[in-house]
Amino acid sequence: MERGHTVLDYTIVEEEEELWQEDDGDHDGWFCVRTDPFPCPADGCTFVAEFMTAAHLILVWQEVDDPNLLRHAARARDVGRNPRVTGYRSEYGPSASYYAWIAAGRPVHGVKTSA
Repeated sequence: MERGHTVLDYTIVEEEEELWQEDDGDHDGWFCVRTDPFPCPADGCTFVAEFMTAAHLILVWQEVDDPNLLRHAARARDVGRNPRVTGYRSEYGPSASYYAWIAAGRPVHGVKTSA
């Protein structure tokens, strides 16, 4: 007998951003992770991110030394995205608190289809 595993054979797209971005939206002075540009993994999406994002919203943290911010920066480093922790400014684009995103179940714009 073998252990089973799940294989995604289709793209999942969620459009529930409103559920977790409804905070005050004023994240100026918070911190984010800027990276080298990378494309959205959803099939057919032309969005190119320059920050760690979820559903095309820049993830932000209140503290520059937040362990989750540092962990995400390390993951970006490990895949060659050249991460830099920087102060968030609203002109970078729409943002969402990392912890609000977690509380909402970590919604994403899309998931790559599996081969």
